[in-house]
Amino acid sequence: MSADDLLAAEFEEHRERLTAVAHRLLGSRAEAEDAVQEAWLRVSRAETGEVDNLAGWLTTVVARVSLNQLRSRASRREDPIEDAPPPRLHAVADPAEEAVLADSVGLALLAVLDTLSPAERLAFVLHDLFDVPFEEIAPIVDRSPAAARQLASRARRRVRGAEPREDAARKREVVSAFLAASKDGDFSALLELLHPEAVLRYDTAAAQMGSAEDLRGADAVARFLSGKARAARLALVDGAPGWVWSLRGEPQVVFGFTVEEGLVTSIDIIGEKERVAGFAIESLPQR
Repeated sequence: MSADDLLAAEFEEHRERLTAVAHRLLGSRAEAEDAVQEAWLRVSRAETGEVDNLAGWLTTVVARVSLNQLRSRASRREDPIEDAPPPRLHAVADPAEEAVLADSVGLALLAVLDTLSPAERLAFVLHDLFDVPFEEIAPIVDRSPAAARQLASRARRRVRGAEPREDAARKREVVSAFLAASKDGDFSALLELLHPEAVLRYDTAAAQMGSAEDLRGADAVARFLSGKARAARLALVDGAPGWVWSLRGEPQVVFGFTVEEGLVTSIDIIGEKERVAGFAIESLPQR
């Protein structure tokens, strides 16, 4: 097999994931497929012999193409068009396609993504949905890693800010009550606040706090957290209520909560330094 054939075969292995990246960035399956095809044309003409991480490099190429499309789209929107049709919430044209994409990222999120700048949207989607490090995002948006982190953080706050006030207040109340129950070791109160199929997840850095495997079910999650949050404090994490554990005033671990219909459905414990540093953390009054 020639080098060109080998590269083509490797690209095809990554095509589905690359299309998913472009789809979430652009909001349109057709545009995503065009972006991936343009990326392939660029890749096929490039020298790839010294590329150590092909998957990461291909993601970067697709992201650059998608960013150009987003910037072009934003530029076209600034041009006045007489008798233009009412703007859609986002670029998805096919209702069936819209439903598929909404299932994966949420229709409300799609609407908010369209309010972000191209750089904010790219930083948020690549980092928060695809776990791309800020060191790799930074050169795509021509920023430093710290600036790229701020772009994603600003986008998160916009996303959180789109939530109805009453829902946000209820989530804060639930997370606060959950913290109080954990500090008191009140197992029954924890169970009352947990969805029966609640899940607790760790990132690699936080796995040392307990089993490296996810905990599933209200009973397992409640037993794990009962009495273990004495050093945590209530805070807004990128605008959403959560817990933060600090050492000498520096946040070390973040507890992120998903609350649905007044019950905690999932908890993510994040200890990876870069991710923790990327959060905008605001202390809240403690009970």
